[in-house]
Amino acid sequence: MVNFNGNIVENEAFLSLNNRGYAYGDALFETVRSVHGKLLFWEDHYFRLMASMRIMRMEIPMNFTLEFLEAQILRTLESNKLLKQSARVKLTVHRIGAGLYLPHTNDVEFVISVKPLELDFYLLNRDDYEVDLFKDYYVSPSLLSALKTNNKALNVVGSIFANENKLDNCLLLNTNKQVVEALNGNVFLVNGNVIKTPPIEDGCLKGVMRKQIIELIKKSPDYTLDEASISPFELQKADEIFISNVIVGIQPVTKYRKKLFKQEVSKDLLQKLNVSIRLG
Repeated sequence: MVNFNGNIVENEAFLSLNNRGYAYGDALFETVRSVHGKLLFWEDHYFRLMASMRIMRMEIPMNFTLEFLEAQILRTLESNKLLKQSARVKLTVHRIGAGLYLPHTNDVEFVISVKPLELDFYLLNRDDYEVDLFKDYYVSPSLLSALKTNNKALNVVGSIFANENKLDNCLLLNTNKQVVEALNGNVFLVNGNVIKTPPIEDGCLKGVMRKQIIELIKKSPDYTLDEASISPFELQKADEIFISNVIVGIQPVTKYRKKLFKQEVSKDLLQKLNVSIRLG
């Protein structure tokens, strides 16, 4: 069951082929982790969505409040009997109406879909996790590149490349040949007690989990945050590399080309993350 504009319906065909999200990628989405009916970092997701809608020049409905969308997500979880376990929530907002590249209206609709997750808290994945650079196409650093839109061709092709080359993930470069993010999350490099991550200006996603980790680093006396551009040459010099997103939390990288990495800081930050969630 999905939630289409406030109506709980079967998750079959209910969108037109002329849907602008399908036809032009004229849509935004948020992926939210729900734990027993609690939406983790919901305010951060909500305010990112509102800011993204403004950048995309979508008309924000009067009823699109924090409380309204949260209630709609909870209704969807309840209709799928997922209020008492963990779930992955996808909230998509697309512009409606006719038009070609130029829409006839800036009004929007929303769709909420949910899927069960096995784990209630974030656990450190100690399995081998190998990455490499994806250099076929590049991220163009701009305000639009920081949005979660339906325009994910680069991520799709990069994921196919990773699969064909038996990689677990790939790191993306921007047009200035700087490392900006992974295919499915933000990237962090650890050198000693310094943790480095690319700035939003370099073209990386303004990740919700990225924000949580940055706040944890700033609060900890053990680490120093360096928000600066990352050269590909820095990857093999790092003590650790990890990737972040709201579904897995922190994913340590174990191998990049011939370099093997530790997981000590990843483990420590993941423990701090789980503590902050329990206290939140």
